[in-house]
Amino acid sequence: MRKEQIAAQLYTLREYTRTAEELDRALARVAAIGYAAVQVSAIGPIDPREVKASADRHGLAICATHVPYARLVDDLDAVIAEHRLWNCRYVGLGMMPRQYLAAGIEGLRAFIREVSEAAKRLRDAGLQFVYHNHRMEFAKFGGRTALELLMEETDPDAFHFELDTYWAQAGGADPAAWIRRLDGRMKVVHLKDMAVVGDEPHFAEIGEGNMNWDAILDACRAVGMEWYVVEQDVCRRDPFESLAISWRYLAERAES
Repeated sequence: MRKEQIAAQLYTLREYTRTAEELDRALARVAAIGYAAVQVSAIGPIDPREVKASADRHGLAICATHVPYARLVDDLDAVIAEHRLWNCRYVGLGMMPRQYLAAGIEGLRAFIREVSEAAKRLRDAGLQFVYHNHRMEFAKFGGRTALELLMEETDPDAFHFELDTYWAQAGGADPAAWIRRLDGRMKVVHLKDMAVVGDEPHFAEIGEGNMNWDAILDACRAVGMEWYVVEQDVCRRDPFESLAISWRYLAERAES
């Protein structure tokens, strides 16, 4: 991991990126922390050209995105055009619509059929679809988790993954083991820590919780991770401060 591979997930700053002006101020602060890139997610209805201009102004690459499922299904040409404008290869889906898992294994397979069409079109356009997990993907169907079904019943060239370390742990899985298991199908990882406050799990800045970061980062290096994306769904302090704490922890462990 090099410092220039560490990115900030803008979902963490969703209350600060609702307009083009807010986004520009937020990106200035992200760059000042030391981040080299951002993942575009949960921003307001901002012209993609303005997003590109702000990122360029502050020297930030757009390394990946999260796109609403409806846009992947119904607006894919525009999604492709945006990613080409941003010079961004990785087109992410933050989660499958809940109704698919609620319908059991047949619902999951219906999702696979639908999203695979978009994933193959993205591949043919020179882009890469990546799927981001929550804990629900570790529910089992006939002895296999939903994440295993997604891995085993999709095209390995078109359907890649963006493992979220917190949600893997919350699902009872070993994040480092899953990163290694997804070798060849994962170049973007979501890094977030898990702490315990009282008797409840909480999102935490990286290094402030209880996750095994030595094992996780070793696994990322082993599979040739391209982007180490910091995300914190809920912050118990200013989210820019949270991003700074996480960046410092990772930067101290980066190769020179």
